[in-house]
Amino acid sequence: MKQLTLNGDFTVEGKGLHSGKEIIATFHPAPVNHGYKFKRVDIEGEPVIDALAENVVETTRGTVIGHGDVKISTIEHAMSALYAAGIDNVLIDINGPEMPILDGSALEYCEKIAAIGVVEQDADKEFYIVKQKIEVRDDSTGSSIIVLPDDDFTIDVKVGFESPVLANQFATLEDIKDFPEQISAARTFVFVREIEPLLKANLIKGGDLQNAIVIYDSPMAQSEIDHIADLMHAPHVKVEEFGFINERPLTSENEPARHKLMDVLGDLALAGRPIKGRVIATRPGHSLNTALAKKIRKDIKRQDLQAPVYNPSVPPIMDINRIRELLPHRYPFSMVDKIIDKGDSYIVGVKNVTIDEPFFVGHFPQEPVMPGVLQIEAMAQTGGLLVLDSVENPECYSTYFMKIDNVKFRQKVVPGDTLIFHVSFMTPMRRGCAMMKGYAFVGEKIVTECEFMAQIVKNK
Repeated sequence: MKQLTLNGDFTVEGKGLHSGKEIIATFHPAPVNHGYKFKRVDIEGEPVIDALAENVVETTRGTVIGHGDVKISTIEHAMSALYAAGIDNVLIDINGPEMPILDGSALEYCEKIAAIGVVEQDADKEFYIVKQKIEVRDDSTGSSIIVLPDDDFTIDVKVGFESPVLANQFATLEDIKDFPEQISAARTFVFVREIEPLLKANLIKGGDLQNAIVIYDSPMAQSEIDHIADLMHAPHVKVEEFGFINERPLTSENEPARHKLMDVLGDLALAGRPIKGRVIATRPGHSLNTALAKKIRKDIKRQDLQAPVYNPSVPPIMDINRIRELLPHRYPFSMVDKIIDKGDSYIVGVKNVTIDEPFFVGHFPQEPVMPGVLQIEAMAQTGGLLVLDSVENPECYSTYFMKIDNVKFRQKVVPGDTLIFHVSFMTPMRRGCAMMKGYAFVGEKIVTECEFMAQIVKNK
């Protein structure tokens, strides 16, 4: 899959939920590998903040990213819409300290993304693939988020409150493409009993009955309710029984749970890559959501590239017979057993290392270790298959090393290991020359990496 960006600009405007200020935010297309970035155009120098988990500085009633004294809050609704649309690269100009709350949902973002459209870019999309259980929890609140391996991205959210109006609810998103229809219109919510404390904490200055679901679930005198309305500069509303006091009805019976799902999605977008896994969130909140995003970010930064998924039961896209048609190498120098994945700019190959390899006779008799230079050779052969499979009459060409740089050997390779090679173009191929970056994995660990230049030459 290719990276995506917007097909043009679009703007949203409205008041900020917490600041009450009028905000304008404009979304722009961005180049490949740009990610999500916010630019504060109201501040001298127009500082830019990457929307990444390590930049989260606060999670009280919204997700806040910042750098130094510059902050941008309540970004989760916009992030959820971008993530759900599959957009990888966007620059958001904003003239204030938070995103506009709009109607308290992500609906307007989704509508404007759909109207402007998206375009493919000339770079492959990088996923974070969940390969084992990931868990974060807060034992003090009973909140937890578990992520399990899955071929796609799905979310299950369960919420529970000590409230006669909003007790237990759940929401599910089985297909990310259903987000605009099923989830995007779900509005944020607040309990009447929370409003005055939030105002005293200098929050929700821009909240009203048009941009939040307001839940009345604790007995109050009408005079108290009128007092809260005055604090919010809102008209008085006569409340006689527990329930939702909005003029606009709920979009669904489980709208609060759907909104919590939206928040989880928006916060996980801060991981910096689309996720393949099943998310199960119980009583989630921004603090826990971003803790999970930070955990994923830490794993992403631990090594440049995740190990490719290798399922031996899936037929290869190139078996040894096809490889022998493309490469001139033969025993004992044929170093690639099969190709399991390939895109326009990358390829994934497999080498099963056995004790019968001839080099183990002398390297070393008492402690067999695969020579590093042969690991590099195997990488280069994998890269040669990427190049040769893209030309007509590949049997008429061969590839040759021209340069090797930045080689790192991190761990020894021994008989019984299965080497997985990921080789990709660093730059487009020009004049028959290709600059490539290669990684060799054993399990989840990178054992070898290097950069190399190869030239494709027509055989005489």
